[in-house]
Amino acid sequence: MKNKKQVFETVIHGIFLILGLITVGSVLLITVYLIISGIPAIREIGLVHFLFGKTWASTAATPSFGILPFILTSVYGTAGAILLGVPIGFLTAVYLAKLAPPKMKKIVSAAVSLLAGIPSVVYGLVGMLVLIPGIRALFHIPDGASLLAAIIVLAIMILPSIINVSITALEAVPKEYEDASLALGATPIETYFRVSVPAAKSGIAAAVVLGVGRAIGEAMAVMMVAGNASNMPSLFQSVRFLTTAVASEMSYSSGLQQQALFSIALVLFLFIMLINAILNFFLKRSKEE
Repeated sequence: MKNKKQVFETVIHGIFLILGLITVGSVLLITVYLIISGIPAIREIGLVHFLFGKTWASTAATPSFGILPFILTSVYGTAGAILLGVPIGFLTAVYLAKLAPPKMKKIVSAAVSLLAGIPSVVYGLVGMLVLIPGIRALFHIPDGASLLAAIIVLAIMILPSIINVSITALEAVPKEYEDASLALGATPIETYFRVSVPAAKSGIAAAVVLGVGRAIGEAMAVMMVAGNASNMPSLFQSVRFLTTAVASEMSYSSGLQQQALFSIALVLFLFIMLINAILNFFLKRSKEE
C-alpha cells in the first residue's frame, strides 16, 4: 500500500514539475523570440531615436520610427486607470467582504464576475457608442475618442481583478484580529480599515499588480476608444498605446516596419517585467517588515 502511494506521489510530483518547466520554457521562448526579432530594428533605427523620437510614420516615403508618444501614452493611461479604478475596486471589496448583507453581496459578486467575463471588444463597442459621444458632448470637443476615454474603459476593465482578489485577501484575515479590535472599543469601520486591511495588504497589493498587468496589456478595447493616432499624450486628444501600435499595423507590415513593431513588443514586454519586478520588490519588502 505504501509503495502504491509513493508511486502515485512521485507521478503527481513529476507531472507538476513538467507543467512548471513548460511554463518557464514558454516564457523563455517568448523572451528569446522577441529579443531576436526586435533587436535588428533597434540597431538600424538607433536606440535613442527609437525610444525618444516623437514621430511615428512607418509608411511614409522617409519613414520615422519614434515611439516616445506610445510609451508616454501607455504610462499615463495605465496610471490614470489605476488612480481611478483602484479606490473604487478597493472600497467595493471592503464593502462586499465586511459590510454588505448576504443578498447584496451575492448580487454584486455575480455582477463583478459577469464584468470579468465580458470580452474586450464589447467594452470597446460600448465605449464607442456611449462613452465617446458622452465625452464629446460634455467637454464640447470635436471627437470624444481620446486618452480620457481609454482611461475610463481601462479603469472599468481592471475592477473585477482588484475586487475579487481583494475580497479573497480580506476574508482570509483571522476573525480573532477583528474580535480583539472590537473588544478594545474600536468601531467596526475602524476595525476593518485599521486591522483587516493592513493584515490583508499583501493580497490587496497583488490585486493591484493584476490590475496593472491588465491595463498595460489591453489592446482591442483601447484601440476602439482612444482614436489610435500617434500623437503625444493629451487627455482630450486621440492617442495610440504600445499595444495598439502593434495590433493596428502588424497585419500589413513588412521589412523594417515589421521589425520595428517587434521592437515595440519587446519594449512593452520589458516594461511589464520592470513594473512587476518593482511591485514584487515592494511587496516582498513589506512582508519582511
